[in-house]
Amino acid sequence: MKVFHLHEQALLTVLISVLFTSLPYQLQSAEKPSPSPKAAITYEQHIRPILKANCFHCHGEGDKLKGDLDLRLRRFIVKGGENGAAIIPGDLKKSLLHQQLIKGEMPPEDKHLAAEEIALIGKWIAAGAPTLRDEPDSISGFVITEEERNFWSLRPVKSPALPQVKSTELVETAIDAFLLAKLEKAGFSFNPSADRKTLIRRLSFDLTGLPPSPTEIDTFLSDKNPGAYERVVDRLLDSEHFGERWARHWLDVAGYSDSEGYTARDTVRDWSWKYRDYIIQAFNHNMPFDQFIREQLAGDEMVKAPYKNLNSEQQSKLAATGFLRMAPDGTGSAPDDQKIARNQVVADTIQIVSTTLLGTTMMCAQCHNHRYDPIPQTDYYSMRAIFEPAFDLVHWRNPSSRRISLYTDQNKADAAIVEEKAKKLDAARLKLQKKYVDAAVEIEIAKLPKEIQAPLRIARNTEEKKRTEAQKLLLKDNPRIKKASGGSLYLYNRKASDEIKKLATNIKTLRDTKPPLNYIRALWEKPGAKPPVTHLFNRGDHQQPKQAVPPAGLTVLGEWGGGAISDNNPELPTTGRRLAYAQKLTNGKHPLVSRVLVNRFWSHLFGQGIVGTLGDFGTLGTQPSHPELLDWMAADFTQHGWDFKRTIKQMLMSSAYRQSSDRTADLNQLDPQNHLLGRMSVRRLDAESIRDSVLTISNKINTKLYGKPVPVMEDSVGQIVVGKENKDGEGKPKETLGLEGQEYRRSLYIQARRSRPLAVLQSFDRPDMVEANCTERNSSTVAPQALMLMNSQFITGFSVHIAERLKKDHPKDLSAQIKLAWMLIYGRPASDTEASDALSFIENEQRILPAATPAKKPVKSNTTALATDPATLSLATFCQALLSSNEFLYLN
Repeated sequence: MKVFHLHEQALLTVLISVLFTSLPYQLQSAEKPSPSPKAAITYEQHIRPILKANCFHCHGEGDKLKGDLDLRLRRFIVKGGENGAAIIPGDLKKSLLHQQLIKGEMPPEDKHLAAEEIALIGKWIAAGAPTLRDEPDSISGFVITEEERNFWSLRPVKSPALPQVKSTELVETAIDAFLLAKLEKAGFSFNPSADRKTLIRRLSFDLTGLPPSPTEIDTFLSDKNPGAYERVVDRLLDSEHFGERWARHWLDVAGYSDSEGYTARDTVRDWSWKYRDYIIQAFNHNMPFDQFIREQLAGDEMVKAPYKNLNSEQQSKLAATGFLRMAPDGTGSAPDDQKIARNQVVADTIQIVSTTLLGTTMMCAQCHNHRYDPIPQTDYYSMRAIFEPAFDLVHWRNPSSRRISLYTDQNKADAAIVEEKAKKLDAARLKLQKKYVDAAVEIEIAKLPKEIQAPLRIARNTEEKKRTEAQKLLLKDNPRIKKASGGSLYLYNRKASDEIKKLATNIKTLRDTKPPLNYIRALWEKPGAKPPVTHLFNRGDHQQPKQAVPPAGLTVLGEWGGGAISDNNPELPTTGRRLAYAQKLTNGKHPLVSRVLVNRFWSHLFGQGIVGTLGDFGTLGTQPSHPELLDWMAADFTQHGWDFKRTIKQMLMSSAYRQSSDRTADLNQLDPQNHLLGRMSVRRLDAESIRDSVLTISNKINTKLYGKPVPVMEDSVGQIVVGKENKDGEGKPKETLGLEGQEYRRSLYIQARRSRPLAVLQSFDRPDMVEANCTERNSSTVAPQALMLMNSQFITGFSVHIAERLKKDHPKDLSAQIKLAWMLIYGRPASDTEASDALSFIENEQRILPAATPAKKPVKSNTTALATDPATLSLATFCQALLSSNEFLYLN
């Protein structure tokens, strides 16, 4: 069972922020009363969140009240428990609760409150323990307060009016109005627009994950007509590489992996890539995002069972359900405890769905009521009930049983015809082989004494289990007679053996013409099966089931996204729960889904989300920096058909996105983290963009879309690199096997195996998906990155490839080679000083490098180019230096 811990210092910081920071956007709700001037600190707003997080599990929401003390209402606290009143309003010294907090006696063990929290509770008691409103006469179970219902992310999405700004000429899209209004209020404005070379590099990486070519740069720079920038945006949005780039973002949150994980075996998922290809196609074709969500949650319920003779549209919908098959799944790998493994698959799937679409940490409610957000434990299991008809813990299906065959009736008929021909040919081959073997045996028998020839012939032709002891002994004494067979024919008649082998090869070639086996890794319910009853697990223990729980959305969302999930759809042979839930999520009224999605889109273009915690829109998440803008974009997104590319283009066309990254002293002092968006944040390229750029710059990249992943292997020093495993009997690497250009495919297509992360990608924070998914990547700057750029065979080898490209494009012109390298790697021309310094460096390298010496033994590698002449080596060293620089690694 996985246990989720919160970092104590981070938790303290968040709590302090919640307690002492006003929430102006939240307070805009007309339904929320304002505290009176005398009640600046109230139970509902300030004290209850502390007690809920630290005390309610024992004193309010547990099965039994400890000490008969209930802290869920102010009057319950005054009433107290076994030891009398817990507080005396206005009298701190006589308030037992406060005294126990100061002494560290409550909460028990090591779960003490922060000094700031204790001080706040003391101020509240001293002020008479005020409440914001009259308290109810009685409460039962889990209580959701008005403050919790009015939390900013749980309120309905409304489209606010655009704010008025002074610099109206800077407003290219509505986005600019919201950002500029805050900047102007603080006395600032947008940065000037970045130059065109910066903009096209920024756009190209953000939309395709690849650097712009020199030709693309020159075309943009020379286009002086109005709309030049928009034409670049449209071209890149229409690029087939757009889907690859944005699929990578989605695959992170979906937890995509080409292996099962969970156990050390980390079994390979042979058909996981079908889901990856579905995502690429969906983005390239601009599938409406509501459809995109529904197909991933319930594509199988949109296709009529049984799943046979499927057309492309049906296959696509079934492949979409791979979203629910991405969690680590060790149930087919002989786990120590099968029941724990099954339960973990469901738990991880819930985590993927909730963090990706809802921005909620649902997993915190697996064992108890959520300590910070209004999510009771029953809500967690109600969500499980939506998915458990397909994840039946009792009638479980291992990964190999969750595949849907794409073999059509026509495929079967074609395969049968081929097999019939192959069997006839094989029968003829075996007949001929027997003839040759019998002839060889006769030749061998003829060499023996006449008196044993007949007995030996009879012994060989007698069925083994019917042979007498004398016959067995006779054959043992004549092993060449006994062992003669088709497999050993080459020992008797090499020519005949070669003929038989050729026939066998031809038969195999014929059988290879059968339509290949083809599957989809999918999730589906068995039509007509009785759905399992979902139970709440005591403390999350699957061995302690309690009351049954019906399928439902989050209670706190009420009519906007909560409530029961129907499972009585007469048009479906299954429960239809997932389809009903998907429709609820995409009805345009759900408060979380559209906010979470547009915030995630925004983060990939601006370097950080409007809500900084992309997978947590709850109390412990960060508050939105521009709540009105977030709501405007969320509403606009759903009102315009969930059009993904349209929403992305709005962001790209804004003045905010086009800003330069230059810092100004005054704004940097006020807003060092750039929350106000007064400049464009500098961003490091992600792992895939770094590798794919190197492939592109070297002109080696294989731009083929879709298909099976390129394998990875362990090299001689233990690093994971691209390649086919080829080891001897002792497990030592043998000669590298060729991949026929597959090694140059984009990083998206490299096998993503949890236990074997590609070294060059891992160094730059590519998630390995050991956990269920990755809601937000790290962007670290650590020593191993520099070491990888200095020493890895990938970088050194491709530096040679780049050098060879430069020499091919500009033979015998070192100055032109330097200029081209600068344009390819940095997207800009070298200055005169830079070009001169580079020329001096390369010429000096050529003088000090030793003369070329022939290699003693040729070495083959999938990615490493070997150079020995000083001219190429010196140019490669120069290229490696450029690849190792910040200007290449970072995006302005």
